[in-house]
Amino acid sequence: MALRNAIMSTLLEGEASGYDLTKAFDASVANFWMATPQQLYRELDRMKAEGLISARVVEQERRPNKRLFSLTEAGRTALRSFTASPPRPSAIRDELLVQVQAVDAGDPDAVRAALLERLTWAQAKIARYERLRARLLDGRFEDEYLATAERIGPYLTLMRGLSFELENQRWCEQALAVLERRAAAPAPVRGPA
Repeated sequence: MALRNAIMSTLLEGEASGYDLTKAFDASVANFWMATPQQLYRELDRMKAEGLISARVVEQERRPNKRLFSLTEAGRTALRSFTASPPRPSAIRDELLVQVQAVDAGDPDAVRAALLERLTWAQAKIARYERLRARLLDGRFEDEYLATAERIGPYLTLMRGLSFELENQRWCEQALAVLERRAAAPAPVRGPA
């Protein structure tokens, strides 16, 4: 998937500045797509040049002028085409998993510390996603929201991100418990190599 598809899907919410898009990515899209502000701004310029988005300048007093981007009909067509083609399977590339795989020959204390850091990170994201969910639902039950909301895609991707982080939390807790039990147990007897 190209960054442009994530940007176009975010612009379905309406006109936004580069700063707004950066915040939106951090708040919602980050659960499935990561991009730095520099990558976003470069891609916005390319997309504008290709006619996928338009930009207008808003003059501001006491602040620099800002550009507001919106999706063009060509962008909507490109997004429609993107959603019509089958996605490629995702693949996990996670350095922590390689460290856990090698923990028996590595530094168990460092791996435990990395797992604790991942656990803390997952818990913070879970809390943030729960706040976003509560804001989207705005006091409604989920069924009511899904039946009446103008757009359900952001909610569905938020729920996937939440499920992913809940699983990260569960796995980190399990892996830490196993490593703690292993550290407390007598060292296994190894046979000849």
